Amino acid sequence: MARIPAGRVLRADLRGAERREIVVDSFEIGVYAITEEQMAELLGIPSRHPRRPATNLSWLRAIRLCNALSEWEGLDPVYSFDGEVVTGDPDSDGFRLPTEDEWEYACRAGSTSSAYGPVREVAWTAADGLRAPAEVGGRMPNLHGLFDTLGNVWEWCADLYDPEGESDARVFRGGGWSDAPAQVRATARRGGRQRDAFDDVGVRIARG
Repeated sequence: MARIPAGRVLRADLRGAERREIVVDSFEIGVYAITEEQMAELLGIPSRHPRRPATNLSWLRAIRLCNALSEWEGLDPVYSFDGEVVTGDPDSDGFRLPTEDEWEYACRAGSTSSAYGPVREVAWTAADGLRAPAEVGGRMPNLHGLFDTLGNVWEWCADLYDPEGESDARVFRGGGWSDAPAQVRATARRGGRQRDAFDDVGVRIARG
């Protein structure tokens, strides 16, 4: 985990046409996305590709993973469930998904451009000809020391994709290994229903 200091950032839409300032408190976030090895250790099974990001995780499974990691570390779980209605405890000391604001703030690491460095140097994209995610840590990190926040796999966030709508779709951010380089940016935003799982979407945990 890396400690991200409190601060402010201008958050933009996908085309950068609208910007609003967001204020973020200090928090911790994973240096890497959760790997297959970490998932396998929790589940007590072998992993085929230990250093690749774990994918095909629905949002519901991602938050249950957060709770499992909290219990593993002796921390209070953040999430409670009533069927598929999920409630988060803001006073818990356990692991959770980052909010969209936290994710973008951590990803940008002070950068005001669409990427924190040349995309070919910081992100795995369709230009690399991959058929699956690459091992974590193979590209340059941002100034917070975070690897692969852009490219390789999208990452689930806590927020609803459309808070004004009726869907339970949740946000994932950052772009993935099958996306064109121009689509891999700090403003990249997609969503999926809580039970949906994808081969290019993983999870990076937060705390605090």
